[in-house]
Amino acid sequence: MRIPVKNQNADVGFQIAPMIDVVFVILIFFMALAAQIKVEQILQTKLPGVAEASKSAEFVDEQILQINEDGEITLNDENYDAPDSRELPKLKATLIRLKDSSDAAKTKVVITLISHPDSPYYHTIDVLDALAVAGITNVTFTSDTEL
Repeated sequence: MRIPVKNQNADVGFQIAPMIDVVFVILIFFMALAAQIKVEQILQTKLPGVAEASKSAEFVDEQILQINEDGEITLNDENYDAPDSRELPKLKATLIRLKDSSDAAKTKVVITLISHPDSPYYHTIDVLDALAVAGITNVTFTSDTEL
């Protein structure tokens, strides 16, 4: 008895039926998704758009000016002039440059003056004179809380 041998070189050809099945499944998937999508007008909502500002934002350049107990004056933790100096030339020059640069940048300069309670008052007056020479008018006063 002879066993029939299958032809191993048989050309199966292009099978179109599985391709059609896959295309129909994908088509049904997208049709089901399309039914779930709602138009923006139906939901009665509007997505955010570009908002225009009514006026420009104003930036403030705040500097910390401290007067220590011994009369030493610091601007942003940098020492200026000697404690016994009443003219304060370095501080005046720095404040004038600060005011000029803030005017060029169109920003407002705010100086926070922190004076130690035991410092002599004439140091505060000298610093206020230096601020007036520089043309800085926005000054806030606080006292040193560390005694």
